[in-house]
Amino acid sequence: MQTDQSFRVVIPARYRSTRFPGKPLEKIAGKEMVLHVYEKAMQSAADEVIVATDDQRIFDVVEKAGANVCLTSADHCTGTDRLVEVVKKLKWSEATVIVNVQGDEPLIPVACINQVAVNLIENNEAVMATLAAPISEREEFEDPNVVKVIFNAHGMAMYFSRSGIPHYRDSGFSPSCQSYRHIGIYAYRAGYLANYPLPGACEIEDAEKLEQLRVIHNGDMIHVDIATELPGPGVDTPAQLALVKTIMNANLTDIEI
Repeated sequence: MQTDQSFRVVIPARYRSTRFPGKPLEKIAGKEMVLHVYEKAMQSAADEVIVATDDQRIFDVVEKAGANVCLTSADHCTGTDRLVEVVKKLKWSEATVIVNVQGDEPLIPVACINQVAVNLIENNEAVMATLAAPISEREEFEDPNVVKVIFNAHGMAMYFSRSGIPHYRDSGFSPSCQSYRHIGIYAYRAGYLANYPLPGACEIEDAEKLEQLRVIHNGDMIHVDIATELPGPGVDTPAQLALVKTIMNANLTDIEI
């Protein structure tokens, strides 16, 4: 078991989002969204926080704010692929723990950032760690935009899906069912990222459009912990941005979602 609990945070921020181009630069309460995420990550126990972007406009905004930023290729398929480039550029040691905080999550709790890092540090057999939360509503269970996860008795992920899993054959879904939604924050070790499997050979990743399935497909383990604090909504669409603006402008980061 690792005893050193230090870690770094990398925030991938892509300009050319399919659903919402330029969203990292959308302003909330007078400040670009990516800077809100950076400031939240800086409140964590991380030794260092870096924004990794594919776009000079984002780079310039982050740099002007005095934050750490790394310009990366525009060809990466996923945020994890972008982190691979950062690890290689900065030559971090293999044992370095890195938390991937998405650049469209301005309401991510600091507790989640710290929790996922410690989760990986305390589970050496896992190459990645992530978080989940119980599902209590049928609508959420059946929503393909809500990623579901099932894990074994040791907390290791068995599968992630946009479909409702597990399927309750006899009873159907009810609030008492043990079903969990995935919270999209990850921790990895730099040594794993340096040898991260290339995309293109994983049919389940392509089918579900979930990058973490590449890890399971290659026989590696992802540890899942139940989040001690639930995040607010992320920003995938202009409508979600409007909701986040309302929450942040009113300082209602503890609303029930």
